[in-house]
Amino acid sequence: MIEGLGWLLAVLGGAALGLFYYAGLWFTLRRLSEQAHPALWVFGSFTLRLAVSMAGFYFILGPDRDLTRLGVALLAFIVARVLLTRRLR
Repeated sequence: MIEGLGWLLAVLGGAALGLFYYAGLWFTLRRLSEQAHPALWVFGSFTLRLAVSMAGFYFILGPDRDLTRLGVALLAFIVARVLLTRRLR
């Protein structure tokens, strides 16, 4: 029961991280032409998205360092990418 809940939270967390990362990328690219310093905008966005995603995956990994839970979260992260790519053409 507890393990199933952990996997469910890993799926939800990975999907949320994927949604944050790829929606943030989409937002960055949409606003790129309006920026005075586009390279700084892209670098800042990448740094923020990467820091939040890495912290989220570290949190999902947990104190017991369960790699299967991390793998499930990474799979959900990739699924979020595929779904957002199809949705935001």
